[in-house]
Amino acid sequence: MNAMKIFGWILIAVLSVSSLHAQQGNGDVREGNKEYKNGKYSMAENNYRRSVEKDPKSYAGNFNLGNALYQQKKYEDAAKQYMQSAGVNSDKKDQAGSYFNLGNAFLKAEKYKESIEAYKMALRQNPNDENARYNLSYALSKLKKEEEQKNKDQKKDQKDQKKDQKDQQQKQDQQKQDQQKQDQQKQDQQKQDQQKQDQQKQAKQQPKISKEDAERMLQALKNDEKNLQKKLIKRYDAGPATPKKDW
Repeated sequence: MNAMKIFGWILIAVLSVSSLHAQQGNGDVREGNKEYKNGKYSMAENNYRRSVEKDPKSYAGNFNLGNALYQQKKYEDAAKQYMQSAGVNSDKKDQAGSYFNLGNAFLKAEKYKESIEAYKMALRQNPNDENARYNLSYALSKLKKEEEQKNKDQKKDQKDQKKDQKDQQQKQDQQKQDQQKQDQQKQDQQKQDQQKQDQQKQAKQQPKISKEDAERMLQALKNDEKNLQKKLIKRYDAGPATPKKDW
């Protein structure tokens, strides 16, 4: 049977319990019940609130206020009223109804752990409540699926995190290589610049020769060359060399 259908007729069954209390309650509860049956949940809420303000320990006022809030999808507010109604009534059947609807409110709010505990409380008060037993099973299955999805998401996050770390490391390694390459190029350029500066400095440090000195040095070389030629000519004109005796 569809879970939503079960929630629907279960809620009606629970409300039939509250209507008995409403017979003994004040006029605000009765007026609220009329509005509730006509689907005017907001107006019903107002009547139930007035009832609770007058009598905070009214089981019917708190319980029915929870129902009106539930129908308006105010599940967390409804849960507070169901807990309140369970605390002001010692009747096990009424408490079972409060905890059952509390479980429904938590289930709608997707608070599966809380709904499971509420259904367990309902079964403690009424062990024969098959509806509470079914909803408990349903809440347990929803919690299991939620935890499986969380584990799946966690594994995916871990995988994505490792990939991000790997990509980041690769990026850092590439940046390091690029930086080393730039540093090497910079060092090579500095070395070339230094060599060029040294050459320029060395060229500046070489002594400069004046024009007069250069002419004197050139003339001296010419004179040395003439003297060398004269010596050679003189040597050749001296006649043949005396042969060695061949004894």
